[in-house]
Amino acid sequence: MKGPTRAGRRQGVTGRVGTSGLTDRPSGHGFAGWALTLGGAGALALALIAVAHAALPAQIRPQTAQAADAIADPEPETDPPSGPAFLAFGQPVPGRKIISPWGLRKLPWEDHGRLHAGVDIAAGAGEHVLAVAEGKVVNRGVAMGYGNFIEVRHPGGLTSFYAHLGSVERRMKIGTPVLAGTPIARIGNGGTSTGPHLHLEIRHDGEPINPILFLNRRFQTPADLPVEMATNISPRVRIAYVSTIPQSKREIMQEKLDKARGGKRHRRLPHDLQLAELALRNSAD
Repeated sequence: MKGPTRAGRRQGVTGRVGTSGLTDRPSGHGFAGWALTLGGAGALALALIAVAHAALPAQIRPQTAQAADAIADPEPETDPPSGPAFLAFGQPVPGRKIISPWGLRKLPWEDHGRLHAGVDIAAGAGEHVLAVAEGKVVNRGVAMGYGNFIEVRHPGGLTSFYAHLGSVERRMKIGTPVLAGTPIARIGNGGTSTGPHLHLEIRHDGEPINPILFLNRRFQTPADLPVEMATNISPRVRIAYVSTIPQSKREIMQEKLDKARGGKRHRRLPHDLQLAELALRNSAD
């Protein structure tokens, strides 16, 4: 049963004191009577306060207990499931940040946004690239746009794809088993790249899905894999800003700018071409 409010308790105490007549000034008994009456009133009032205090709800009566609860150590978390995980993912370049996430992206030389089917991780040329999970090498080589690449198949219909590599480790032949954290390649700037970095994709049955939902996570069963969630694509198109534009793309961008101006140097350009021109001016060759 819920206890009375503080205002209700104060009203209850005042009402009981008032009905006993103890708050009225006594008359006709002189100083001794006054003192006796006052003393009796004080004793009764103290008794009533004690009763009212005892009636307070337990959760607010000891005020110091609330402060103690606030600084007490948190309850220990539930122990993780025992036994080996079905699949555990790490990081391909530990300590390095993602500079371009999964989702729709528009590069300065592109007319429209398109799906960036992985994540880009900035790193220095020559740094080791690690397998994100256990599996087996199923492909390696050179592809247009991607440059040097290597692909590793994992349980659950998943593969990890690493591109723009400086090189692939020689011992990483097709069919070679790998563990999470095994060095498989080195950071480079191959293919259509704006600087040394790693392009990483996670694919399910050959289709790219969001790698963010897998990196640094453990999955106890195949049912735990967030495949469906990882297929979601935000409709927002992110404008990418790059410090380096490949020469082939610089030529494409310049042709677009010249065509838009129609030979008039000071003609105002559409907003997207203004951004492209700014990127072209600020980028290195």
